[in-house]
Amino acid sequence: KAAFINFISDEEWKSIEPVSSWFGPSSFLMSSMSALFKLSMWIRHGHGYLTENLGIPVWGSYAVFGLATLFLGMVLGLVSDVLWGL
Repeated sequence: KAAFINFISDEEWKSIEPVSSWFGPSSFLMSSMSALFKLSMWIRHGHGYLTENLGIPVWGSYAVFGLATLFLGMVLGLVSDVLWGL
C-alpha cells in the first residue's frame, strides 16, 4: 500500500509509457482474445455437461467436439463457396 501511495505522490506514473492502442482493452486484438477465452470456457462447460450429466466418456466428448469442428468447417466452407462463387 505504501509503495502505491509513493508511486502516486512522487508522480512516478508520469515516467511510464502508455499502452499501445493494439493492446488497449477495447482494441480488436484484445476483443478477439476475450472472445477466444469465452469460447474456451463454453467448450469446457460443454465437456463437463457431456461427461458429468450425460455420462458420456471423455473420449466420446472429444469425438463430439471433433465432429462439431469438422461439420462447422464444412458449413463455413460451403457458405464461403456460395457467397464468392468459387
